[in-house]
Amino acid sequence: MRIPRIYTTENLDVGTSIDLDEGAARHLTSVLRMAVGQALILFNGRGGEYSAELTHAKKGKASASVTGFTNSNRESPLQLHLALGISRGERMDWIVQKATELGISQIIPLFTSRCEVKLSGERLEKRLKHWQQIAISACEQSQRNTVPTIVPALNFEDWLPSCNQRLKLVLHHRTEKRLGEMANADNSIALLVGPEGGLSEVEIDHAMAASFQPLALGPRVLRTETAPLAAISIIQSVWGDMG
Repeated sequence: MRIPRIYTTENLDVGTSIDLDEGAARHLTSVLRMAVGQALILFNGRGGEYSAELTHAKKGKASASVTGFTNSNRESPLQLHLALGISRGERMDWIVQKATELGISQIIPLFTSRCEVKLSGERLEKRLKHWQQIAISACEQSQRNTVPTIVPALNFEDWLPSCNQRLKLVLHHRTEKRLGEMANADNSIALLVGPEGGLSEVEIDHAMAASFQPLALGPRVLRTETAPLAAISIIQSVWGDMG
């Protein structure tokens, strides 16, 4: 069995012991049926990862002793920020999961004019925590040691002036401009993608007035759950660590 990787918010130091949170403990003891003495890997998003072994594993409770540290870094050299119109149902979950696996640095959920998802208050907070947990699980699976942040959702017009990445791209299938025609990203990129139905013409115009460059991925119109992942993959291939 592959050694499981577990994210924790606890401070990690070689020689110390920690109690794992309820979700991680339940996964290790009930799903994987791990026992005392078995190995696992811990990370807390503050750099590197720690080898550990279970010292307690019973009925949804688990503790681990930290035995070593590896200063491994699997992060892309790009700081890639995805600003995404909130999609319905499992589409948003899918994008968060796969974008994390592909090396995204930050995800900014946006309420745009064509966004059909209505969230506020406690429901919105619950959804944000859900998306953040998806990102954490994707890091555990993909061996990333840095968890991308899911920032609080913003209205499109409120977010636009705050975007300060050096290269700013908006997916726009009615342009002919391709990634290869653009200048080097200088390791700082914002990628703006609409929800189902895309961004409105007004939103695209406002984005371009804020120094966003329109980007097309090819002759076909991609669905909202496909477009950002295809764009991230291509950007990582051209300027990042995929290829």
